[in-house]
Formats: sequence, structure tokens, C-alpha cells
Amino acid sequence: MSTAITFSEYGAPEVLRLTEVTTPEPGPGQVRIRVRAASVNPIDLKIRSGLMAGTFPARFPVIPGLDAAGVVDAVGEGADAAVGDEVLGTAVGGSYSEYALLERPVAKPASLSWEAAASLVTVALTASRVLAQLGVEEGRTLLIHGAGGSVGTAAVQLAVADGITVIGTAGEHDIERLTGLGATAVRYGDGWVERVKDAAGRGVDFVFDASGAGVLADSVALTGDSARVITIADMAAAQHGVHFSAGGADQAGYSLPELVRSAAAGKLSVPVWRTYPLSEAAQAHTDLEARRNHGKAVLLP
Repeated sequence: MSTAITFSEYGAPEVLRLTEVTTPEPGPGQVRIRVRAASVNPIDLKIRSGLMAGTFPARFPVIPGLDAAGVVDAVGEGADAAVGDEVLGTAVGGSYSEYALLERPVAKPASLSWEAAASLVTVALTASRVLAQLGVEEGRTLLIHGAGGSVGTAAVQLAVADGITVIGTAGEHDIERLTGLGATAVRYGDGWVERVKDAAGRGVDFVFDASGAGVLADSVALTGDSARVITIADMAAAQHGVHFSAGGADQAGYSLPELVRSAAAGKLSVPVWRTYPLSEAAQAHTDLEARRNHGKAVLLP
């Protein structure tokens, strides 16, 4: 037996409880890791609250969490890792736990902290996927809404590295950081359209909405084509003819090993805002829902 965070009904963060669970056993191709860090993603909050029940129906009790980094302590037949390896990846059956299962573990470079390794997975894959789906080419101009967030920050770095001109809307506290990453950062909120036009000069070619802040109509108007706008956060996408990118069969872009190599080389980073003991998962969810965070929240079992 081991401990994990579980919930047995949809609801507020308080439904998250530290409980005793049966330690999972790896199946063919899987490894079990002793979790050293588990990243908290916005989708975790949506699943816990029931907002995603139509897409991800729960089989209670649920162990939440997608991303984990840790040390392999058991391997299934044909697994691509050995006991003692330090790895990261997407957990099968939840990551808010002492032990988690990974199907496609990726070696963790020594230069990456546990927190950074766990934070990279969903964030970097999402940013890479959306950029690939948009098909933004070198020399074009991309507007990223929510550029100061974790996915937005990863997208800024990947796009700049590909020779794309990036304009990012963000809060005042993120302007300097985004400028340092090579983006032209503008303050979000009322008047953002004019500020973006002033910054863009010759116009905006593509838009990546990572904010879900009701910016799709104006974004379509800026590009002149709804096919050049993608969101990962606005559920009203279809009303504007905009694609909602959700992963799964939607996956495209760089593989996780490629993204990890970029991170190890110092070319890609995801800001970690705060770490919490596993027992304080409910507080981590509360802080994210209140938008207190400026970077990733990470649980340390």
C-alpha cells in the first residue's frame, strides 16, 4: 500500500483527500516510478470539478494528475527503462501519488531538477502541438494570448527558436520576462487590440490563444481567417469557427524526448512558481483557481 491524492465525487478542491491506495504494478511496456515531483495542470482542476465529465467521465475514486518525474523502481515486460533510472512522462492512472505508472518514460537529464522535469511534459507538448497545427513559418508573426502562462511561455520559446516573430499578451509582471525570451510583450486587458496592432506593424498572421479570455472574435478579425486561430482554453471556439486543440489524436509537433533535449540544453524552460507537499494538493488547486500562481505549481510526494 502507498498514499495518493484521490477524489470520489466532483466538486471544489476540498474533495481532494490524501488516502491509502494499492500500489500499482507495471504492465507490459510500463514502468513504476517513485514519484519525486508531479505537476498540477489546469485540466486537473477541470476534471476534478466535473467540467470535463462529458469528455473524461470519472470512475471513482480518481487519482488526478498527468505529469510526473521520478525514479524507476519496477518494470514491466518490454519496458524501455531499468530500475534506478531517473525518468519523466505522462502517468497512467494519475500522478498525485507516491508511485505512478509511465508507459513511455523519457530519461531525465541531470541538469533538470525534479520540479522542472515534471513541469515540462504537458506544457511543452501542448505548445509544440499547437504551433505545428497552426503551421507558422519562419518570418511570420504570431500572437500568443496568455504568453506569461506556462504553455504560453513554452510557445514563445519554441516559436522564437524557429525564427517566428512573437507578440505576447501578458500581465504587467510578465512583460520583462517575455521580452527577455525574445517576444514583444504587450499588456492584456481593455485596448489590447490596438496595442497589438501598434506592436505588429505589418499585421498578425496567426493567433494562439492560451488564455481563454474571450479574445477569439477580435483574434479572427486580426488575422482575417478563423483557420489561423487556435485555442486551448476557450470553450466557445466553435462559435467563432476556431479549432479547439485538445491533444490525443490531435497530437503533432516535437516529441517529448526532443523537447527534453531542448530543456537540457537551456533552450526551453517552464517557470516553477511554488512547490507543495502531496498532502496540500487541495491548496494547490485553490491557488490555481484563484489565479495566484505565476508559473507551475508542483507537488512533492
